[in-house]
Amino acid sequence: DAFDPWHCRFALRCYAHALLLTARHPSPDASDGHWQSAVTAQGKLRNESRTPPMNPLFSILAPAADATGAPPAWLQFLPLVAMALIFWFLILRPQMRRQKQLQTKIAGIKKGDQVLTAGGLVGKVIKVDDHYADIELAPNVKVKAVKSTISDIIAPTGTAPAND
Repeated sequence: DAFDPWHCRFALRCYAHALLLTARHPSPDASDGHWQSAVTAQGKLRNESRTPPMNPLFSILAPAADATGAPPAWLQFLPLVAMALIFWFLILRPQMRRQKQLQTKIAGIKKGDQVLTAGGLVGKVIKVDDHYADIELAPNVKVKAVKSTISDIIAPTGTAPAND
């Protein structure tokens, strides 16, 4: 079997707690030096003014029992930080990049471009100013659209549509 430090620390911690709970000390009336329990025959604790001596084995194992305590506080926040980084790199950063690319596309709209509006209308740009673009949807059908509602610039196709 491979050595498992967790089980070793757990066993030491359990043994140390057992020693603490069953601490024995000589009773004040014991002259023969035998170790007696701090509990009387009736099951009550003895009322003694002195503190019991420390078991030497417990003094060795006590630091091992405390060493297995809770992890540092910063380790508890590590999963939250990892999720925030994943959220940033997989969702927010690519979305900001796409939004910046769209803004540069919209800023570069010129007369003659074919555009797609957010409402799903496809048309040809006739006139562009700072905030608006005049779009021709069909012959003699013109609309004025806010530039921020333009969702894409469509590349011109080399062939004419089949239904023209």
